[in-house]
Amino acid sequence: MQEKDMVNDVLSMVNSSLTGYANVISQTANQNLRQTLRQIRNSDEDFQFRLAQTATQKGYYNPAQPASETDISTVRSQLSGGGTSGQR
Repeated sequence: MQEKDMVNDVLSMVNSSLTGYANVISQTANQNLRQTLRQIRNSDEDFQFRLAQTATQKGYYNPAQPASETDISTVRSQLSGGGTSGQR
């Protein structure tokens, strides 16, 4: 197996784990367990970010184009209740 394939496989696995953590954290009532799961998730997010940066530098991974400041502001506004699509 090539290094590129291994890196992409690990990125995929970590991304799946992060989704799993989000689901488990949201359903956990015990605050100590929630905090522990958040710490594990945060550590995995940091690892995923560093691995994605390395993969990008080596040409193994091509991330989406960066969002513009306008796009970021729009999403921020929608998620904070400033837009209709972000309201519940």
